[in-house]
Amino acid sequence: MTWLFVVIFLAYLLWSIFKILNEYERGVIFRLGRLVGSRGPGLIILIPGIEKMVKVSLRLVTLDVPPQDIITKDNVSVKVNAVVYFRVMDPENAIVEVEDYLYATSQLAQTTMRSVCGEADLDDLLAEREKLNIKLQEILDKQTDPWGIKVTNVEIKHIDLPDEMKRAMAKQAEAERERRAKVIHAEGEYQAAAKLAEASNIMENPVALQLRYLQTLTEVAAEKNSTTIFPLPIDLVKPFMKLGEKFGDKNET
Repeated sequence: MTWLFVVIFLAYLLWSIFKILNEYERGVIFRLGRLVGSRGPGLIILIPGIEKMVKVSLRLVTLDVPPQDIITKDNVSVKVNAVVYFRVMDPENAIVEVEDYLYATSQLAQTTMRSVCGEADLDDLLAEREKLNIKLQEILDKQTDPWGIKVTNVEIKHIDLPDEMKRAMAKQAEAERERRAKVIHAEGEYQAAAKLAEASNIMENPVALQLRYLQTLTEVAAEKNSTTIFPLPIDLVKPFMKLGEKFGDKNET
């Protein structure tokens, strides 16, 4: 029993003295309650009973901000959620300056998002999302800097609108599409009228008018209709009538 107790005590002593930290970890060391600095990565040697180590990860943290009820500047109630990316740059401040930096950053992100989004109109919230992301990132980075935390990016993920607002926006989008369709149709009519006016000016020439008439007859004949009735313009028949009158005069003489 004595040897077993000695073995357990030595194992506990070795476990208390030697610590191994990964490349992405740092150990904040306290000696009798006083901060003496940070160590790592690799093998760390502590004085048992005198020194205490708190591990801090330096990797990028992805913090999900839960949906927040927000009233926009134009009095529309929406729910907005986001994601915050940050990392610990100063392990000592992250442990000493704030009790729980993960929880503190999460709460700060929620309150800041409600404040910033509440100052924007609904149209800006939907269309200017990138500007809001930059503004959120700048505010959070400034307020978390004393904690040794660097906020690298903030992204608004989803904006949940009330059903009434969704229906209103759908009607607005439909009306906008109808307006564009009418404008395009009016522009097409205007262009067609302009081309017809140009064609009418050209068709004032009798020769061009007759050639167009003959072309139309060719197109109608190509359709293989059994019976085709079409009028003959006087200008087209006049040369033949004059020719007939000349022959009639000659026969009389």
